[in-house]
Order: sequence, then structure tokens, then C-alpha cells
Amino acid sequence: MMRGHCILSHGFESGPDATKVTALALVAETLGWTCERPDFTDLDAKREVSELGDVAARLERLLGIARAAAAKGPLVLAGSSLGAWISGRVSLQVDVKGLFLMAPPILLDPKHPIDAARVPTSIIHGWDDELIPARDVIAWAQARRASLLMVDDGHRLSDHVTASAEAFGALLAKL
Repeated sequence: MMRGHCILSHGFESGPDATKVTALALVAETLGWTCERPDFTDLDAKREVSELGDVAARLERLLGIARAAAAKGPLVLAGSSLGAWISGRVSLQVDVKGLFLMAPPILLDPKHPIDAARVPTSIIHGWDDELIPARDVIAWAQARRASLLMVDDGHRLSDHVTASAEAFGALLAKL
């Protein structure tokens, strides 16, 4: 029985076959969810737009994919870093049942803080994240009453792939 659909957005300079999103997909499929992993690598390479590539085009691409998926049934968005930021933004415009954010950039830049729908949200973040201060993520999660797992890791969460997948599975199991 299909429970819903997950869209897993990779981080900047990563890809749809990255270790974390692959682990999330396996957990989701085991729990009866279908998954897709959009490829944003072409947009990340557009350094002439910004140092983070074409973020606006990344946002628009995910929005189109999410609208189509939400029309078919329950939708969960998950993302890592820049993928978490765009997942949060898209959740404001598309009906989603939950969000899973890994190393979310709370302030992508001062003009673009992270924002997200008020839906069940689970976050995993490294205490030693060299790009996104832990205190910013803790404050954002606290204000939203989101589930937050802080781990002994850096931005890439490379030592906590399994913990990330387990936390994602726990969110999906609650929905």
C-alpha cells in the first residue's frame, strides 16, 4: 500500500545519488512511500548567478515537481542544506504533510531566512556544523516545536547517515 510520496532534495554541489538522500529513499520505500530525487546539479553550476548557483531556478524546479506530486496524494519534502532551504520555501506554496531538514541554512543570506509551513517537521543538525551555527538551528526548531536531533558531526553529517535515515523513518511513521 502506497502511503504517499517523498521528494528528496540534495545539497549544493551534491547530487541525486548522494549518500544521505539515497539512505532516505531506502527507508521511505521500505515504509511504503514512493520517492524521487530531483537533480539540481546544472543549477548549482551556474556560478555567474550567485555563489550558490541559480537558487531561484532551483526553487522553481522543486515547486513544479512538488505541485504535480501533491495533486496525486500525501507529500513529504526532505532536503539537505540548500535542499532543506528550498524544501521549506516550497512547503509554503504546496500542501505537504511533513518536512525533514538536514543541516538547514537558517539564514541563507540576511534577505532570505529559512521559512516553512507549520507541518510536522524533523531536523538533524551537527553540533560542529562549520557553515550553519547550531544555536541558530536550535532557536528556529524551538520556535516551531520541531523535532530536533543534534549530533556530533559537521555540515555534511557524513558520520550520521544512518541516524538521518532513522530520523526520517520516524517522521514518516508518524504521518
